[in-house]
Amino acid sequence: MQRIVGAIVPLLAAVAAFFCAAIILLFLGASPWEGFTSLVDGAFGDVNSLSQTAVRATPLLLVGAGISISFRASVINIGGEGQIVAGALLSTIVALNLPDVPRPLLIPLVMLAGIVGGGFWGAIPGVLKAYASVNEILSTIMLNIVAVQFLNFMLRSPLIDPKEVEAGTRIPQTERLSDNAALPTLIDGTRLHLGVPIAIAAAIVAYVILWRTPLGFRLRAVGHSPDAAKAAGIPVKRSIVAALAMSGAMCGLAGAILVFGSEGQRLITDGTSAGFTGSAGFNGIVAALFGGLHPLWTIPSSFLFGGLLTGATELQRSLQVPAAMAVALNGIVVIFVVSSARVRERLNDGLAARKEFDGTTGPDTPPSATPPPTTPPVDGGPEGATT
Repeated sequence: MQRIVGAIVPLLAAVAAFFCAAIILLFLGASPWEGFTSLVDGAFGDVNSLSQTAVRATPLLLVGAGISISFRASVINIGGEGQIVAGALLSTIVALNLPDVPRPLLIPLVMLAGIVGGGFWGAIPGVLKAYASVNEILSTIMLNIVAVQFLNFMLRSPLIDPKEVEAGTRIPQTERLSDNAALPTLIDGTRLHLGVPIAIAAAIVAYVILWRTPLGFRLRAVGHSPDAAKAAGIPVKRSIVAALAMSGAMCGLAGAILVFGSEGQRLITDGTSAGFTGSAGFNGIVAALFGGLHPLWTIPSSFLFGGLLTGATELQRSLQVPAAMAVALNGIVVIFVVSSARVRERLNDGLAARKEFDGTTGPDTPPSATPPPTTPPVDGGPEGATT
């Protein structure tokens, strides 16, 4: 029952969000039915739409899987934007310095560089949290700003395209990167590239690590109770650092895919993180919440939000509503989904309490039918609280 509640509550939250969006469309003089029809068609209407949705969902999936890892260790990673940028920067530097390496080697190298860059940027708040008691929410948000400013510096001086300097335009972008590093297109005529299955595989790996390895057990034990984990001999501080480093590594891989899966095949910025990441570092958090902070459930959740982002553009074009409507729709869904987490938690607590009550004095086993124990029950035994 608890699993059913966990799946239904976010869906009901999404329905409520779309109901509010329908009211907004009515105030704008547009038909909600036509609006949502165009949104669905724009996201899933044909092969091109589906491929575009998959590409938009890829960074959300990687960030969401990373968030799921850190959450299991009871640490919150809000630094996805900065970690995406760090991964993109390091992978770009590798591609610029190794342009002639054969494609079968260069693609894994730039992906690995993205993982290392994001993992390093994620480990910084992990160390601050574990060894200096610095709140990880504050440090990850601040590191987002540091990463963006470092990206601006690198693209305006050391990594800027020499042609931009010669022309005097100085657009903050790198030169076109080696075609050997470009992610192959999976379906001709679409934007669907190898980064999509890589992201799905990464989410599956995250699940395996969390629930099928000793490392994952240690992370989850630390998340449940750091004191109990420490008493059991688990290195709590190192586990916190590992959780944020692994979370950052997922985000860094997203950064590498954004660079080498793009049509421009270069790293470019408009001075903000959103200009490069498309706010995937924040939208990925919502996708993770909608997926119950589980790496596998984050896969369909990310594709749903990728479709929302893709279809919102078609909605705006079809109904001629303001472009801000697409942003507002996404924001409404975020508010309702995040709020539903608390509702789901209360419902699950209520179901757990009812299950415990029914297991001790249910209607089929009245108290008078069972003789009282001669000795007090031992905590954690058959008559103790369920675990």
